This record gives sequence, structure tokens and C-alpha cells, in this order.
Amino acid sequence: MSEKFLIGDRMSGGYGQGPNILHGCTLAVDKGEIAVIVGPNGAGKSTAMKAVFGMLNVREGAVRLGGEDITALTPQNRVGKGMAFVPQTNNIFTSMTVEENLEMGAFLRDDDISETMEQVYDLFPILRDKRRQAAGELSGGQRQQVAVGRALMTQPTVLMLDEPTAGVSPIVMDELFDRIIEVARTGISILMVEQNARQALGIADTGYVLVQGRNAHTGTGKALLEDPEVRRTFLGGT
Repeated sequence: MSEKFLIGDRMSGGYGQGPNILHGCTLAVDKGEIAVIVGPNGAGKSTAMKAVFGMLNVREGAVRLGGEDITALTPQNRVGKGMAFVPQTNNIFTSMTVEENLEMGAFLRDDDISETMEQVYDLFPILRDKRRQAAGELSGGQRQQVAVGRALMTQPTVLMLDEPTAGVSPIVMDELFDRIIEVARTGISILMVEQNARQALGIADTGYVLVQGRNAHTGTGKALLEDPEVRRTFLGGT
């Protein structure tokens, strides 16, 4: 069986000289697919994704992208390889306009960015309407659209999202998930940490349930939603 396009393979590690937070954790996603990481607070969900992006020290295991070992690369160099990361907070320039934020996303590019900008505006029409407005004046959901749009301006092959629906209303959450599905349909791999586990697993090709930095359950989103233990332990239902 061929390896997934992006894989954090049996990763163990932590921050700086601190203890390991991850213990043999594996995450993987294929082209055009959505992989969702869920689990209780403190399970290491965001830490695992940051490990894949090079933001913490992977002491054991490896990260591979398209078959290439990128474990030693800095986050900046991983961006150059086609990875984009949207943190949960402080993910936009509030004093800049929406359009300036999108332009900042293309800082590594030296080609014409107008076509990509149009694609972002087609994906998030409200951003076209507000493109001259300061991003800090937008609602929480609109700010998240700016953050995702800016990441897409890098023309990534992998888009990593840390709690993209944090603090937004259920209606806005559904809309963001719809847009994330549209992004995946263009062939971009999506790796996402999400607190709204039930809804996130509903759109996931693959789901990872982490507990204390370890893989507790792995399967399709549908299979995890139907797993009695996962439902009882993590989804608040029977």
C-alpha cells in the first residue's frame, strides 16, 4: 500500500528540552483529502499538528511530504515545499485591509497573484465585498476566512488548520466546513485540529482521536462517528 502524501510517522517529541508530549503519534493525509484530529483537551492535538509543521522537536519518527523526509526542515522551508499553517489565534494582520492580508500570503511568490486572489474571492465572496476594509473590523468568522484565504495565496499542496471554527456560531461553522470541503476538492490536502468533533468527523476522510499524545482511535470519519466507544468517550453520546 502506497504511503499517504503527507505523513507524520510515529512522532515522539516535545518543546525545547521539555518532556515528550507526543508518544509514537502518526498522522497522515492524502491529496485532496481531509484528515481531522480530535480528542479531549490536553490530548496533544495542536502539538501533533505543529510537529508536522516543524514547530516542535521530533525526537523519534519522521515527517515526509510526497515521499521526501522533511523532518529537519524549518517551518519556513516547509512553506517553500507547499505547506501552509493557519494558527488558531493571531492569524491575521488586523490593521491591514483584507486585500493587503491576502497579498501578504503571497510574499514568497514572484509571479502574478491576481488569479489566485480571484479564486480566494470566489471561495469567500464576503471578502471581495470587504476587501478595502481593515481585517480587524470583521466578525470572527470573516477573520477566519481571511486567515484561510491568506494561506491559500501561497498555493499550498497541504493546508493545516488549528481550530478553524473556534469561537464562531454554528451557522458560520457549517459555512467554514463547506468551504474547507471545496478547498479539498481542488486537490489540496487538509489536516485540521477541531474541537467540534462530531461535525468535523462528518466531513473527514480520515479521523484521528488522540489521548495523551498517542493514537487512541483511527478510521474514516464515518467509522469513528459510528464507533460506540468513540461516541461514548469523546462525542458525548451513546
